Amino acid sequence: MTALLVALGAALGALSRHLVTSSLRQHGATAAGGVLTVNATGSLLLGLVAGHASGTGPGWLLPLVGVGFCGAYTTFATHAVEVASAARTGRTRHALADLGLNLVLGVALVSLGWAITA
Repeated sequence: MTALLVALGAALGALSRHLVTSSLRQHGATAAGGVLTVNATGSLLLGLVAGHASGTGPGWLLPLVGVGFCGAYTTFATHAVEVASAARTGRTRHALADLGLNLVLGVALVSLGWAITA
């Protein structure tokens, strides 16, 4: 049953990532901006879910939303490609800013989410 929850969450997360990044790109966001948005919102959601699941949360919540949805919604592999591409093309400041923003926002937002629900 757990594997089915993860698979369902992953399908919904991947679809959501596609819809969010496509919508952002249509409104002028860069690829890096789309990745930052999904990683930041996914980190907040993961913090909320993990904090809730650490208490009296239902057993299905973490596999469905935490592992499945957030795992497919966030895109740290694409983030790594964006950073490497910027570094290779001489946009060192962009690469460092992208790396720092994703790291700082991710840790801050997962911590905030956890603090809200734990």
